[in-house]
Amino acid sequence: MAGSLIGRDMAVDLGTANTLVYVRGKGVLLDEPSVVALSSASGDIIAVGHEAKRMIGRTPDGIETIRPLKDGVIADFEATEQMLRWFITSVHRRRYFAKPRMVICVPSGITAVEQRAVKEAGYQAGAREVFIIEEPMAAAIGAGLPIHQATGNMVVDVGGGTTEVAVISLGGIVTSLSVRTAGDELDAAIVAWMKKEHGLMLGERTAEEVKMTVGSAFPLLDETEAEIRGRDLVSGLPRTVVVTSGEVRQAIEEPLHTIVDAVRSTLDQTPPELAGDIMDRGIVLTGGGALLSGLDERLRHETGMPVHVAEDPLSSVAMGAAKCVEEFEALRRLFVPAGRPSRSYARHPERLGA
Repeated sequence: MAGSLIGRDMAVDLGTANTLVYVRGKGVLLDEPSVVALSSASGDIIAVGHEAKRMIGRTPDGIETIRPLKDGVIADFEATEQMLRWFITSVHRRRYFAKPRMVICVPSGITAVEQRAVKEAGYQAGAREVFIIEEPMAAAIGAGLPIHQATGNMVVDVGGGTTEVAVISLGGIVTSLSVRTAGDELDAAIVAWMKKEHGLMLGERTAEEVKMTVGSAFPLLDETEAEIRGRDLVSGLPRTVVVTSGEVRQAIEEPLHTIVDAVRSTLDQTPPELAGDIMDRGIVLTGGGALLSGLDERLRHETGMPVHVAEDPLSSVAMGAAKCVEEFEALRRLFVPAGRPSRSYARHPERLGA
């Protein structure tokens, strides 16, 4: 009985775009978009996850859909806590006393205040202990990199809100950079481009579909095209436009350049011995952004380094956190100590305003 009163340990990849929950001994039991639909009047939750995402851009006055995380950190504390609680109870069905130990992934550029907010959300959602691990470290473990060896491993995790670039050796992050440019910025760039070039207003879901179907980071052998429906800014009526993958590539060039730049400046900060290892072993690409067509080619072209896409890029971070839950005592030292200042922004004070 005691085993069912104390909930099973869980790992949570609390992402801007998606949240994955792994339960010890059972695997990934939940993979849902980080979206909440609330009643505007009472603030009660109407839907969470896939159901709420389907409502984006389609809600009447009494319902609002929000994404409680922005740029990898909590933007709306109460909604995040409610979302987490909903996810935990849907995983721990019938366990009213479930109080799991929880490992939560956070961006490496997170501040001490943002870190406390994540922990607090975990406790409020019903955890008995909350531990925090940095996303690039979790991504490296999930991608199966030998992080404890004295060799340089470079991981680039392109998520929804942040791109994490880190060089890991001997179980620690040697140099890292967290930029708040990732999948969401690419979507926003497509919306802005369509507005400017075609006078067409797109919804964020349509922009995401365009990115996934015809978006690319590097010229393709056979360029594709797609029909996009939106609202004409002049007439206010629905209109269809045909765009090519070359056009979409032009639209997302600026945020893409920021991501490539982050990789280059991290390589610039890397000690020469480790840079030599990375030249041999290559850069590992994880996160939903790794699925963008040609991103590996683009990074290979810009850095001259071999680039590999992780086996299952979308769940690399969650699987890394899961490994920390399964081998808790062995990997405990990889967790972020309480109240430690952020590495990326501490080292680059000029980025504090970013």
